[in-house]
Amino acid sequence: MSRAKRKPLPEEPVLADIESLTHEGRGLARVEGKAVFIDGALAGERVRFRYTRLQRHFDEGRVVDVLSPSPQRVTARCPHFSLCGGCSLQHQDPAAQIAMKQEILADVLRRIGGVEPERWLPPLAAGHWGYRRKARLGVRYVAKKGKTLVGFREKGSGFLADLSCCEVLHPDVGERLGAIAALVDGLSIRDQVPQIEMAKGEGPCVLVFRVLKPPTAADLEQLAAFAAAHELRVYLQEGGPETLRPLHGQAVDLSYSLPDFDVRLHFLPTDFTQVNLELNRLMVRQALDLLDPGPEERVLDLFCGLGNFTLPLARRAGAVLGVEADAGLVERARRNAAANGILNAAFQVGDLYGSLDGAPWTQDRFHKALLDPPRAGALQVLDVLPTLGVRRLLYVSCFPATLARDAERLVKGLGYRLRAAGAMDMFPHTAHVESMALFERD
Repeated sequence: MSRAKRKPLPEEPVLADIESLTHEGRGLARVEGKAVFIDGALAGERVRFRYTRLQRHFDEGRVVDVLSPSPQRVTARCPHFSLCGGCSLQHQDPAAQIAMKQEILADVLRRIGGVEPERWLPPLAAGHWGYRRKARLGVRYVAKKGKTLVGFREKGSGFLADLSCCEVLHPDVGERLGAIAALVDGLSIRDQVPQIEMAKGEGPCVLVFRVLKPPTAADLEQLAAFAAAHELRVYLQEGGPETLRPLHGQAVDLSYSLPDFDVRLHFLPTDFTQVNLELNRLMVRQALDLLDPGPEERVLDLFCGLGNFTLPLARRAGAVLGVEADAGLVERARRNAAANGILNAAFQVGDLYGSLDGAPWTQDRFHKALLDPPRAGALQVLDVLPTLGVRRLLYVSCFPATLARDAERLVKGLGYRLRAAGAMDMFPHTAHVESMALFERD
């Protein structure tokens, strides 16, 4: 049976009034009773838009003209904003962006978790431009364009956007996207480089070229010359993480500091670190202030990674135990503790999404705990926390829906109170919402 043909898109722009902004940063309008999600629109605006996709239950579109602009509207700084899917909110004032994220957090906590904090923390925000120090950039040679593209995908598309710059990447890379693309275009293996990962601490920026075929000697010369000309460092990765290696003379010790706690963390280019260094410093400071560990207290740090929270906690607590599933991160966390002269922080490898039966850390007692899970949340570990004696819990979240789900379990099932919560603008100009919540149990 043949599939029905798609209904052709209307050619003429359509008038619409924007009711609200969705959690993805698109304007919501209704045309003849049907919901339409419109890129580039803000709540309260009247716009003309062109349809980009027709669906059964909703349609999608993109703004052509703004007839009645919102007071929150600003001119997008990036020339590629209308095309590139890396950002969705550059047309909205940054102060309004973080206020919206606070509203999203409140809505999700109420709607999914059925909970509300006793007080709201002021939203955390830092610099809005050139803040990204970690990113994975797609790479593709496009024969029709006769060149290689490097960057993010187009809005609503699987195709890479044709970018010359990026205003949210650190300038070491953001101002050189065109040059990096031209570099790849000149390699003999240009069609064998699917991705470039950038990583920057407080020193030189590293570009990790993932390659499906070994570069030639001439390719290596070009890569080294480019690195020298732009004060970058180049690494290659031909397979899994164990294949990561710098070009000759390109090795660099990546690190960043948390000055409030006299801590410096060293990491590999492919390690997880927070993308926004300035916001990360504010986040760690607020987390420590809320958790308020004392010199006689033991603290548990789950999903601890490199020790981003563990080592600052150790500066104030009597003892801290960090647990992380990635053995490589645990080893580097231990080295970070030693390099900082911190003797009261220990680390264990532990699968926090598997069975906890017999896990060494579950046999101990703790006064307080910090959770910093990935998007999947921390539901699997919550029930054990009261049995360990945890009275105060600080939860750092990168996905409001799983925070809300876990908050419901903590409050309605385990007897904790949601004392405070607030959003953090880790990714300005995107709809991504990071947040922090404090729980206490009598």
